[in-house]
Amino acid sequence: MAEAVDSEGSEPKPEGTFGSIVKEDEAQLESRAVVQLTPKEIVAKLDRYIVAQEGAKKSVALALRNRWRRLQVPDDFRDEITPKNILMIGPTGVGKTEISRRLAKLARAPFVKVEASKFTEVGYVGRDVESIIRDLVEASVTLVREEEQERMRIRALRATQEDILDLLLPGSRTDKTENEDGVHKEDASTRERLRRLLEDGKFEEREVEIEITKTAGTQMQVLGPQGFAEIEGQIKDLFSNMIPPQREKRRVKVREAREILLQQQLDSLIDHERVAELGLQRAEEGGIVFLDEIDKVCGKEGGGKGPDVSREGVQRDLLPLVEGSIVSTKYGSLKTDHVLFIASGAFHIAKPSDLMPEFQGRFPIRVELESLSAEHFYRILCEPQNALTRQYQALLNTEGVRVEFSDDALREIARLTEEVNRTSENIGARRLHTILEKVLEDISFHADEHSSETIHITVEMVRERLESIVGNVDLSKYIL
Repeated sequence: MAEAVDSEGSEPKPEGTFGSIVKEDEAQLESRAVVQLTPKEIVAKLDRYIVAQEGAKKSVALALRNRWRRLQVPDDFRDEITPKNILMIGPTGVGKTEISRRLAKLARAPFVKVEASKFTEVGYVGRDVESIIRDLVEASVTLVREEEQERMRIRALRATQEDILDLLLPGSRTDKTENEDGVHKEDASTRERLRRLLEDGKFEEREVEIEITKTAGTQMQVLGPQGFAEIEGQIKDLFSNMIPPQREKRRVKVREAREILLQQQLDSLIDHERVAELGLQRAEEGGIVFLDEIDKVCGKEGGGKGPDVSREGVQRDLLPLVEGSIVSTKYGSLKTDHVLFIASGAFHIAKPSDLMPEFQGRFPIRVELESLSAEHFYRILCEPQNALTRQYQALLNTEGVRVEFSDDALREIARLTEEVNRTSENIGARRLHTILEKVLEDISFHADEHSSETIHITVEMVRERLESIVGNVDLSKYIL
């Protein structure tokens, strides 16, 4: 033990040690403040990630703001105010899903995205529509659990540090009375020296023996009719509770032990019943359901035979959820009256008017998203915080390769993207992934040979890589 103490100050403090983690977490918790954003501020935040589509941004911003306004209304009138569901109409790759996902992150609201085509009418093979709400509640409980873990993280980190000190110096933990009586003073002094070394990261590679609790999971599938998913989950939980948790000892390094012990401390500090209760409440009051591919469940005009029966059946099954109903989940019953539903579809073949009139009436706000032009593609490459160009630069920078895009090169990529979308299938901004991957393919493949170099992507390089493919319409259909 003396050998470890003598090594104090011999190495630089590594990243991710206890002291730095606590300081980071304290800063994060202090900076977290619940700020109610105005619609203009919501749109400004969405602009950081999504180009164009101002009408859709304005609609979702108003929907989010109206949620806050509803909470300010007197209790006796609050339940009468229901959210105005939104129907987004536009081709693929223009930002329908991304707008909804960013809105949910901005509001820290439970969010679930489902494809309407996965569901079928009761009596057909397919998922039960009520599983949408069960998935929403699961997402909500997970979100609340993560927030509780963040709130308890500093306390858990301090307890974890004490646990690691116990492993490094067994029997050294003493209470105040013992220290005042002069008992174990030497151990206490050694423990404090070890604490300083541990905070400085001196023991990160030392091995310790910890006890891990393993909960037995049931790998079983229960076959049953639609709506049986909830019972299946309860049966699995029942069998899991019947099998006692197993304990095993394992030798791991201190940095690995910290993560394991931290998770154990967080699990013990969190009130799981309260988490379930808050999660259910948040899903009920602030949940967002994104129904994608809603045009795929439109029955054609004059239909009524074959798959059209099932398509209209999906709308009939979804209707009670959108109107407001009670769904049973393993955490309790949830009323869907105040869940915000955002439906979207390309509507290339079907039209919004092909939806059932009752279903159409539950989506009073209609937003049409515009197709993207070359100028939009150029802005997508330059403006968003998570722009594709920045993603590729970050990836290649890990191997010491610095990539710089000229403005002309970005405009040429945008022009070629628009041209390919026009001559073949229009997949919107998703085409940029394919185009950029083709431009940077050789550079990425030989990145290890260009370490510490700066590579400039010019308009000539873009044309050289893509012009022959883009010019051949038949070839571009398969490659781009």
